Amino acid sequence: MEKIAVIGAGTMGNGIAHVFAQSGYKVILIDRDPNALTKAIQTIEKNLDRQLSKGKIDEQTKASALANIQQATDLNGAKQADLVIEAATENMEIKQQIFKQLDAVCPPTTILATNTSSISITKLASVTSRADKIIGMHFMNPVPVMKLVEIINGYSTSKEVTKTIEELSKKIGKVPAMANDYPGFIANRILMPMINEAIYSLFEGVAGVEEIDTVMKLGMAHPMGPLQLADFIGLDVCLSILEVLYNGFGNPKYAPCPLLVNMVMAGKLGVKSGEGFYQWQHGTKELKVSPSFAKKDFLETV
Repeated sequence: MEKIAVIGAGTMGNGIAHVFAQSGYKVILIDRDPNALTKAIQTIEKNLDRQLSKGKIDEQTKASALANIQQATDLNGAKQADLVIEAATENMEIKQQIFKQLDAVCPPTTILATNTSSISITKLASVTSRADKIIGMHFMNPVPVMKLVEIINGYSTSKEVTKTIEELSKKIGKVPAMANDYPGFIANRILMPMINEAIYSLFEGVAGVEEIDTVMKLGMAHPMGPLQLADFIGLDVCLSILEVLYNGFGNPKYAPCPLLVNMVMAGKLGVKSGEGFYQWQHGTKELKVSPSFAKKDFLETV
């Protein structure tokens, strides 16, 4: 396997492209928005510079990684890829359309993977003629830093494809964890109910934002609290994943908290919108609880 195509130049897509390019693979980064591609390359270069400043890579590694990345604005750019990793918006219809097009464009031998964190691999495979070559590769954010790759087998994924992706993950310095195709897989089936329960604790007035996050950081040794993590993930993404879990299992324990639903409808999405449970200002590490959740005012209204 030599050539990797990555679909989507957002946070996850550029991180995946970075890791493969740094590991010596030829990467074609595809996004229909040229500005997104420009921004992605700038982000990759900035992250490589950070690694360089910490002594983790040298100038030659940085130059080689950047040289390994090509750009395209059309899925035809994936024609010669041995592996395609889709990292588009977490939306079933969008992903199915991409997989349908990739199935028509790519050679029969090409493996098609998705970076989805919750959407059924089997449903994505159903729109292709190569269900045995469809697999999930759920990278963690930030991709260049986080070691885990959750590998998800669809109903028809072949053992050969699973083994190939497992070995490839190790070659790029990741630790693969195998999962089967059920809603939320491993990571989000466990993580999202915890985040949802933290939001319910806030919604029901059990405690404030800082108190909830402090308990989980200092009491449970989590690197960041669940509400801060939800802001990083994106509250819209959290809601989408919880809806997948709720619809997939039909179990009320996965029902999204009404507060989360309202925040997403109000456009309070976390880091990406500048405000969620916290206020986010670029260029500062100082965390400020969103004015909406000032302890006195919020707890008096719930």
